[in-house]
Amino acid sequence: MIKAGIGIAVLVALVGLAGCGSSGPIKSDRFYRLDPAVLEGPAGAPVPAILMVNELAARGFLGSRAIPFRTREEPLVAQRYDDLLWEEPPARAWARALVTALRAARVFEFVVVSAERARADYLLGGELERFEHLPTDQPPRVAATLHLALVRAEDRSVVATREYSGEESVDADTPDAMIAAFNRLSARLAAAVVRDLQSAKPRLHGSARRP
Repeated sequence: MIKAGIGIAVLVALVGLAGCGSSGPIKSDRFYRLDPAVLEGPAGAPVPAILMVNELAARGFLGSRAIPFRTREEPLVAQRYDDLLWEEPPARAWARALVTALRAARVFEFVVVSAERARADYLLGGELERFEHLPTDQPPRVAATLHLALVRAEDRSVVATREYSGEESVDADTPDAMIAAFNRLSARLAAAVVRDLQSAKPRLHGSARRP
Protein backbone atom coordinates (compact mmCIF):
# COMPACT_ATOMS: atom_id res chain seq x y z
CA MET A 1 0.00 0.00 0.00
CA ILE A 2 2.87 2.37 0.77
CA LYS A 3 4.50 1.65 -2.59
CA ALA A 4 1.23 2.22 -4.41
CA GLY A 5 0.73 5.50 -2.60
CA ILE A 6 4.19 6.65 -3.65
CA GLY A 7 3.50 5.65 -7.26
CA ILE A 8 0.29 7.66 -7.36
CA ALA A 9 2.03 10.67 -5.84
CA VAL A 10 4.79 10.53 -8.49
CA LEU A 11 2.19 10.22 -11.26
CA VAL A 12 0.29 13.25 -9.97
CA ALA A 13 3.52 15.24 -9.82
CA LEU A 14 4.41 14.31 -13.40
CA VAL A 15 0.96 15.27 -14.63
CA GLY A 16 1.30 18.59 -12.83
CA LEU A 17 4.65 19.28 -14.48
CA ALA A 18 3.23 18.38 -17.87
CA GLY A 19 0.37 20.78 -17.28
CA CYS A 20 2.81 23.59 -16.45
CA GLY A 21 4.76 22.93 -19.62
CA SER A 22 1.70 23.14 -21.82
CA SER A 23 1.27 26.87 -21.08
CA GLY A 24 3.92 27.74 -23.70
CA PRO A 25 7.63 28.61 -23.70
CA ILE A 26 9.02 31.01 -21.11
CA LYS A 27 9.89 34.36 -22.64
CA SER A 28 13.54 35.19 -22.00
CA ASP A 29 15.21 38.58 -21.78
CA ARG A 30 17.00 39.95 -24.84
CA PHE A 31 20.26 41.82 -24.32
CA TYR A 32 21.37 44.33 -26.94
CA ARG A 33 24.79 45.85 -27.55
CA LEU A 34 25.31 49.53 -28.19
CA ASP A 35 28.02 49.46 -30.85
CA PRO A 36 27.84 52.48 -33.19
CA ALA A 37 29.82 52.54 -36.40
CA VAL A 38 32.83 54.87 -36.69
CA LEU A 39 31.98 57.69 -39.11
CA GLU A 40 35.03 59.98 -38.83
CA GLY A 41 38.45 59.05 -40.16
CA PRO A 42 41.90 60.53 -39.43
CA ALA A 43 42.31 64.27 -40.00
CA GLY A 44 45.89 65.44 -39.59
CA ALA A 45 48.49 64.68 -36.94
CA PRO A 46 47.22 63.71 -33.50
CA VAL A 47 47.68 65.89 -30.45
CA PRO A 48 50.84 64.58 -28.69
CA ALA A 49 49.00 63.88 -25.47
CA ILE A 50 47.04 61.26 -23.55
CA LEU A 51 43.27 61.64 -23.35
CA MET A 52 41.41 59.68 -20.69
CA VAL A 53 37.70 59.05 -21.32
CA ASN A 54 35.69 58.59 -18.13
CA GLU A 55 32.45 56.64 -17.83
CA LEU A 56 29.57 59.07 -18.17
CA ALA A 57 27.34 59.87 -15.23
CA ALA A 58 23.68 58.86 -15.55
CA ARG A 59 20.52 58.99 -13.47
CA GLY A 60 17.50 56.75 -13.14
CA PHE A 61 17.04 54.10 -15.81
CA LEU A 62 20.11 55.40 -17.69
CA GLY A 63 22.33 54.18 -14.89
CA SER A 64 21.10 50.62 -15.39
CA ARG A 65 20.73 48.27 -18.36
CA ALA A 66 17.05 49.16 -18.84
CA ILE A 67 15.86 50.56 -22.18
CA PRO A 68 13.52 53.44 -21.30
CA PHE A 69 10.64 54.68 -23.43
CA ARG A 70 8.21 57.57 -23.26
CA THR A 71 4.76 57.90 -24.88
CA ARG A 72 2.95 60.95 -26.22
CA GLU A 73 0.04 60.18 -23.87
CA GLU A 74 2.31 60.36 -20.80
CA PRO A 75 5.29 62.54 -21.76
CA LEU A 76 6.30 63.10 -18.13
CA VAL A 77 6.47 59.38 -17.31
CA ALA A 78 9.64 57.41 -18.08
CA GLN A 79 8.94 53.69 -18.48
CA ARG A 80 11.13 50.71 -19.31
CA TYR A 81 10.71 47.55 -21.34
CA ASP A 82 10.33 44.40 -19.25
CA ASP A 83 12.33 41.98 -21.38
CA LEU A 84 14.53 44.25 -23.55
CA LEU A 85 17.82 45.26 -21.94
CA TRP A 86 21.19 46.71 -22.83
CA GLU A 87 24.16 44.38 -22.57
CA GLU A 88 25.84 47.02 -20.40
CA PRO A 89 24.57 50.35 -19.01
CA PRO A 90 24.44 52.89 -21.85
CA ALA A 91 26.56 55.43 -19.95
CA ARG A 92 29.38 52.88 -19.85
CA ALA A 93 28.80 51.83 -23.46
CA TRP A 94 28.93 55.46 -24.55
CA ALA A 95 32.38 55.90 -23.01
CA ARG A 96 33.55 52.82 -24.92
CA ALA A 97 32.07 54.20 -28.16
CA LEU A 98 33.84 57.53 -27.69
CA VAL A 99 37.16 55.78 -27.11
CA THR A 100 36.70 53.75 -30.31
CA ALA A 101 35.78 56.82 -32.38
CA LEU A 102 38.62 58.98 -31.03
CA ARG A 103 41.21 56.26 -31.52
CA ALA A 104 40.05 55.69 -35.10
CA ALA A 105 40.21 59.42 -35.87
CA ARG A 106 43.65 59.81 -34.26
CA VAL A 107 42.63 63.02 -32.49
CA PHE A 108 45.03 62.31 -29.62
CA GLU A 109 48.19 60.25 -29.71
CA PHE A 110 46.79 57.99 -26.99
CA VAL A 111 43.19 57.50 -25.86
CA VAL A 112 42.61 55.43 -22.71
CA VAL A 113 39.78 54.62 -20.33
CA SER A 114 39.80 55.42 -16.63
CA ALA A 115 40.29 51.75 -15.72
CA GLU A 116 43.73 51.82 -17.36
CA ARG A 117 44.99 54.28 -14.71
CA ALA A 118 47.31 56.08 -17.11
CA ARG A 119 48.76 59.52 -16.46
CA ALA A 120 46.50 61.63 -18.65
CA ASP A 121 46.97 65.13 -20.07
CA TYR A 122 43.27 65.64 -20.75
CA LEU A 123 40.08 64.18 -19.33
CA LEU A 124 36.80 63.77 -21.24
CA GLY A 125 33.65 63.12 -19.25
CA GLY A 126 30.14 64.29 -18.59
CA GLU A 127 26.61 62.98 -18.27
CA LEU A 128 24.22 60.99 -20.43
CA GLU A 129 21.00 62.92 -19.84
CA ARG A 130 18.63 61.25 -22.30
CA PHE A 131 18.65 57.97 -24.22
CA GLU A 132 15.13 56.74 -24.84
CA HIS A 133 12.66 55.28 -27.32
CA LEU A 134 9.61 57.28 -28.40
CA PRO A 135 7.39 54.51 -29.84
CA THR A 136 4.15 56.50 -30.20
CA ASP A 137 5.63 59.44 -32.10
CA GLN A 138 4.98 59.67 -35.81
CA PRO A 139 7.29 58.36 -37.04
CA PRO A 140 8.62 56.43 -34.02
CA ARG A 141 12.11 57.52 -33.07
CA VAL A 142 14.87 57.41 -30.50
CA ALA A 143 16.37 60.45 -28.79
CA ALA A 144 19.63 61.17 -26.98
CA THR A 145 21.23 64.03 -25.10
CA LEU A 146 24.66 64.07 -23.51
CA HIS A 147 26.76 66.80 -22.00
CA LEU A 148 30.55 66.52 -22.33
CA ALA A 149 33.45 68.52 -20.93
CA LEU A 150 37.13 68.39 -21.91
CA VAL A 151 39.33 69.16 -18.90
CA ARG A 152 43.07 69.76 -18.65
CA ALA A 153 44.30 67.23 -16.11
CA GLU A 154 47.15 69.34 -14.73
CA ASP A 155 45.01 72.13 -13.28
CA ARG A 156 41.46 70.80 -13.86
CA SER A 157 40.64 73.79 -16.04
CA VAL A 158 37.80 73.35 -18.54
CA VAL A 159 39.01 73.50 -22.13
CA ALA A 160 35.64 73.00 -23.81
CA THR A 161 32.10 71.99 -22.93
CA ARG A 162 29.13 71.21 -25.12
CA GLU A 163 25.76 69.49 -25.21
CA TYR A 164 25.11 66.94 -27.94
CA SER A 165 21.53 66.09 -28.80
CA GLY A 166 19.69 64.36 -31.62
CA GLU A 167 16.92 62.06 -32.79
CA GLU A 168 16.73 59.18 -35.25
CA SER A 169 13.68 57.58 -36.88
CA VAL A 170 12.98 53.89 -36.26
CA ASP A 171 12.47 52.02 -39.54
CA ALA A 172 10.18 49.24 -38.29
CA ASP A 173 8.08 48.25 -35.29
CA THR A 174 10.60 45.74 -33.96
CA PRO A 175 13.17 45.74 -31.13
CA ASP A 176 15.99 45.19 -33.64
CA ALA A 177 14.95 48.29 -35.60
CA MET A 178 14.89 50.30 -32.38
CA ILE A 179 18.43 49.19 -31.47
CA ALA A 180 19.65 49.95 -35.00
CA ALA A 181 18.27 53.49 -34.65
CA PHE A 182 20.05 53.91 -31.29
CA ASN A 183 23.31 52.85 -32.95
CA ARG A 184 22.86 55.20 -35.93
CA LEU A 185 22.10 58.13 -33.62
CA SER A 186 25.05 57.30 -31.39
CA ALA A 187 27.36 57.13 -34.41
CA ARG A 188 26.27 60.61 -35.54
CA LEU A 189 26.72 62.14 -32.09
CA ALA A 190 30.10 60.47 -31.57
CA ALA A 191 31.19 61.85 -34.96
CA ALA A 192 30.16 65.34 -33.81
CA VAL A 193 32.32 64.94 -30.70
CA VAL A 194 35.27 63.89 -32.89
CA ARG A 195 34.82 66.91 -35.19
CA ASP A 196 34.72 69.31 -32.24
CA LEU A 197 37.90 67.88 -30.76
CA GLN A 198 39.59 67.97 -34.15
CA SER A 199 38.72 71.66 -34.47
CA ALA A 200 40.24 72.27 -31.03
CA LYS A 201 43.58 70.72 -32.04
CA PRO A 202 45.46 74.03 -32.52
CA ARG A 203 44.78 75.05 -28.92
CA LEU A 204 45.52 71.56 -27.60
CA HIS A 205 48.79 71.26 -29.52
CA GLY A 206 50.05 74.42 -27.88
CA SER A 207 49.41 73.26 -24.31
CA ALA A 208 49.99 69.51 -24.56
CA ARG A 209 52.68 67.89 -22.43
CA ARG A 210 54.92 65.76 -24.58
CA PRO A 211 55.91 62.39 -23.11
